[in-house]
Amino acid sequence: MSAPTSSGTGTEVVPATEPAGLDVSDPRLTQFEIVREGARRNSIEIVHYEARFAPGSRAERRMERIVAGLFLLAGAAGLGFTVAYIWWPWDYEPGADAASRLYTPILGTTLAIALFAIGAGVITWAKKLLPHEVAIETRHDEPSSDSDRRIAAATLGSSFSGTGVTRRPLLKGAIALGLAPLGVITVAPLIGGLLKHPHTNRAGIDGFTTSPQDHTGWNPAFNNGDPVRLVFESGTPIRPADVSVGGQVTVFPGIPHGTSNQFADSPTLLIHLRQEHADQLRQNLYSDNQGFLAGNFVAYSKICTHAGCPPSLFEQQTNLLLCPCHQSQFLITDNARPVFGPAARALPMLPLALDSEGFFVAASDYRVPVGPSYWER
Repeated sequence: MSAPTSSGTGTEVVPATEPAGLDVSDPRLTQFEIVREGARRNSIEIVHYEARFAPGSRAERRMERIVAGLFLLAGAAGLGFTVAYIWWPWDYEPGADAASRLYTPILGTTLAIALFAIGAGVITWAKKLLPHEVAIETRHDEPSSDSDRRIAAATLGSSFSGTGVTRRPLLKGAIALGLAPLGVITVAPLIGGLLKHPHTNRAGIDGFTTSPQDHTGWNPAFNNGDPVRLVFESGTPIRPADVSVGGQVTVFPGIPHGTSNQFADSPTLLIHLRQEHADQLRQNLYSDNQGFLAGNFVAYSKICTHAGCPPSLFEQQTNLLLCPCHQSQFLITDNARPVFGPAARALPMLPLALDSEGFFVAASDYRVPVGPSYWER
């Protein structure tokens, strides 16, 4: 009995009527013979076994180079991702230059190329370099014996040897060079935060930081250091008489472009609470929100802390503020604490005051970052 041999076409059809009962401990048996014996014992007929190309042929070498090229491309793209993640300028600033604007697209592009190339390489290898085998198996429930376990081990070994890695050093090198950078990709984000402290040299006005993630249009810095007025979308300042009891309006910072997307994180809900509800809120105020009410008026960020949608559906009877995107509900009389849905933290409260002319102003910017929670919170 002999293992499959390759002819000019690289094809061998294995007879289905080979004698059974071989001693798999016989050292003279080849690995394939043990595999074939195991197939017979498990009622499996290997009816066709065909190499894609003749070993060492020009076609095989060409396909090997293609697969190796895909693996090397995956490695190069993975290396590019890692380099960009660590050294590319990543700080965001309004009106930032092209380098910082390209940070995320470069990460996405290099990662996509790496994953596509490694996937294409594996599929091409399976379709073009692995032998083509057709086997028919009959189901059975027989217990496994020691011989069966030996056969299973030989089958696994044969599966590896069948890939041709051992006789294709080019592919071995391409796999090593291609997969190593992909391994770095998996750990780079985990250790990336250790490379640079995100809050270095960011001290700002009144103890606030100067990162765009940490201030909004309500920061007095945008109004020459003076408190910023609350205005309608038309730019008209707001007095207490403009909001009926139990009502709510969306307000914007009264600064240049305060109602535009330049300050898209600044829309705020100004709510006129009923007396009993205002008293209830004062009893429940967090220590960080003390003194933030102006009479019976309270202001909350209109940016949901889950995914950034606008939670503007106010239910007066229950004092719940509903976000329409994922149904998070915030209790207005308890610091806009989430009581239902995926949101994990309360809506930030804007400190309110009245200026000398009786218009609402923001006594300061929000004391905590607005919008969806992120890993530092």
